[in-house]
Amino acid sequence: MHVGIIGVGLMGHGIARNVLSRGGFALSFLDHPGNQPTDEIRKLGATPCATPAEVAAVADVVILCVTGSSQVEAIVTGEAGLAGALRPGTIVVDCSTALPDSTLRMGEIVRQAGGDYLDAPMTRTAKHAHEGTLNLLVGGEAAVLDKVRPVLAAFTERVDHVGPLGHGHRLKLLHNYVSVGFMTLLAEAAAQAADAGVDPRVFVDVLAGGGGASAALDRLAPYITAGDRDALPFFVANAQKDIDYYRAMSQASGARTAVADGVSAALAAPVAAGHGEAYVPELVRLFRTGTET
Repeated sequence: MHVGIIGVGLMGHGIARNVLSRGGFALSFLDHPGNQPTDEIRKLGATPCATPAEVAAVADVVILCVTGSSQVEAIVTGEAGLAGALRPGTIVVDCSTALPDSTLRMGEIVRQAGGDYLDAPMTRTAKHAHEGTLNLLVGGEAAVLDKVRPVLAAFTERVDHVGPLGHGHRLKLLHNYVSVGFMTLLAEAAAQAADAGVDPRVFVDVLAGGGGASAALDRLAPYITAGDRDALPFFVANAQKDIDYYRAMSQASGARTAVADGVSAALAAPVAAGHGEAYVPELVRLFRTGTET
């Protein structure tokens, strides 16, 4: 199979290099200013394309790894988009974090164009993308998933089929609400501890030995204790986007969003102050007393 990828960013770069080096597949990618440097994947044989349509014209599988629904919709339906150039039987694998209702619409458009669609968001970090050990939550038809498993195996450790189309993104939003919510709460607590002069290592040790032990603590501890933000290279603006997607999904179904509203407001302040491209661990600093947000 010839693989196409659109979105060679922090996550997509790792996916691309593993599709080439571990999977041995031919790869074409959208040449875009938002990409990470592509020298490595070009040396491995990746071919740049100028438009999504050019990617679709050569690919049996197209992986989308972009920010959210508006970007996915533009790629699928925009001028020189995927829908107008898909080959019969091409499978679009959407690894972004998107709104389930949008996913269903894009899936129908791709089906009408002769292709198939899977939503397959990721639940790990850029480090895991680089190592080829991502986890995917896949929504869509099981038979379609089976066709692309060899490609997915090149960059994943675990692939879970979680239900029909849209359920991958629904579960990803539930996952990120819990994950980002925990980290936002923890960052605020760590900021308060720092303002009070609590030793950061003692703070982390106390939480780790009790009810605060969690993946959130593991990811923020390097920043809390040593100022190392790179354990979680995830922009605050993207975290806020994911929470707001969760709120939109919940409001559409009539579910309560009281806690999610608070998390969104907490993240909105640093984004509005120009810190949207800070990594999530840096919320510890941004939430401190006297920090302009």
